[in-house]
Amino acid sequence: MHWADVIAKDIIDNYERPLIATGISPTGIIHVGSLREAITGESIRSAVESKGKDVTLIYLIDSFDPLRKRYDFLPEEFDKYVGMPISRIPCPCGKHRNYAHHFVQPFLDAVKSLEVNCDIVWTHELYASGKFTECIDKAITKREDVIRILHEVTGKEAKDDYAPFNPVCKNCGRFATPHFDTYEFPYIEYTCTCGHHGTCDIRSGEGKLTWRLEWPAKWTIFGTSAEPFGKDHAAAGGSYDSGKRIVSEIYGWRAPIPIPYEFVQLKGVGQMHKSLGCPVTGLDAINMTPPEVLNYMFLRVMPSKTIDYDSGLGILDMADEYDRMEAKYFSGSWTESEENSIEAYVIAQHNHVPKSLPLQVPYRHLVSIVQMAPNFNEVLNVLSRTVDLSCATDEDLHRLARRCECVRYWLNGFAPDSVKFSVLQSLPDSIQLSMNEKVYFQALVRRMNDCSWNADEINGIVSQIAKENPIGSKGAYKALYKIFIGKEAGPRLGFFLSSMDKKFVINRLVQASS
Repeated sequence: MHWADVIAKDIIDNYERPLIATGISPTGIIHVGSLREAITGESIRSAVESKGKDVTLIYLIDSFDPLRKRYDFLPEEFDKYVGMPISRIPCPCGKHRNYAHHFVQPFLDAVKSLEVNCDIVWTHELYASGKFTECIDKAITKREDVIRILHEVTGKEAKDDYAPFNPVCKNCGRFATPHFDTYEFPYIEYTCTCGHHGTCDIRSGEGKLTWRLEWPAKWTIFGTSAEPFGKDHAAAGGSYDSGKRIVSEIYGWRAPIPIPYEFVQLKGVGQMHKSLGCPVTGLDAINMTPPEVLNYMFLRVMPSKTIDYDSGLGILDMADEYDRMEAKYFSGSWTESEENSIEAYVIAQHNHVPKSLPLQVPYRHLVSIVQMAPNFNEVLNVLSRTVDLSCATDEDLHRLARRCECVRYWLNGFAPDSVKFSVLQSLPDSIQLSMNEKVYFQALVRRMNDCSWNADEINGIVSQIAKENPIGSKGAYKALYKIFIGKEAGPRLGFFLSSMDKKFVINRLVQASS
């Protein structure tokens, strides 16, 4: 049984109307690791749904968090916004409603391609609508108990001036220091570092609970059944431990089933976006990885296991693994050690497993094809020389088109130079060819004129003639890559040559042999 099914059973056994919560704080560029929470939450939601239970997944945008510093990617003018709620800071590009919307909306739009079926909830709107009011009131009136609980859970010194709630200053817009001794529902006085003294109405989004109070307040507001979250929150004395006490002893509710997950580590040479010089973002991962493959990557391992994300050649390896598991699923033949991967394949489809094996084109082959074809129609034209597309369904073509888009994005930002090439439209005048190379090309022309134009036969001819000539296999491959792409290495030769027009290939060999 896959881990998502195990968690789903626990949820169904304990909750009549399950609700799963996930979330993100969009204070800056969203890292690829943020996808783990969304995909984990959706996998559990779909597992619960597959068992006939109504279930809801919410995605909480922590849009009322403060901007803690001016990050390097922000212009200097944003220094003046440090300390303000990100929902009240202008959009850096001027095209979105605010700072929070700027960083999260493109990510949310792209997440749809992963079929994450969730309701989007903006935290600043919850505060403005009064959803937090009851919890804020309890946090203030039971502040001494809150201080005691945090001391007992964290082991840190109990500070009498601890503020579970901070008003937003009406003068400068930053979070201020409240005066709890004069609190009378729903108003609390505050003093700000800007010198302003004012009054805050806790019912109307004029202040915010601190994280250790806000998280359990969300559980109370939504009746959360289960929630994935980073392992740092699950550490002893962390915010989940304090949240369990606060939600029970302060708010009168119960903590959800915890689903702590390990972090995603960037590995390999492709871990930085070459054109931007920044780490791989969640949006990058969505744009360069087919959605079904990206889902599978996160679901094939337990949440408690670290995921090594390699945005270089690792992308190709993961796509190949996905396709292998897909083929094994439809053949009905897999080993015991592969069973978990097969289950991950099924859950990655979010209850929409294809009825039959989809059209599979090796991902590495697509890397070559998209560099030979400027658009999808040309991709289909080139592919038709090596792949039978006559039975391709609309779903097959849609998936193929999406994969081609992902490959192009990957090539433009993360692919190593070793896989990049362009076909030479003519033989450069400057090219230097030895007599052995020319003799080899002449022999190839004689054999290729009458051969069936497929990868296996071409590979066989290339290899056999190389053995019969002084050039040798290594020299033969180098010579062929040199006259077609101007490099000493390139894509798999049989597939590469068979993907080009036969007449074009033979004419190039004739030209190079003269």
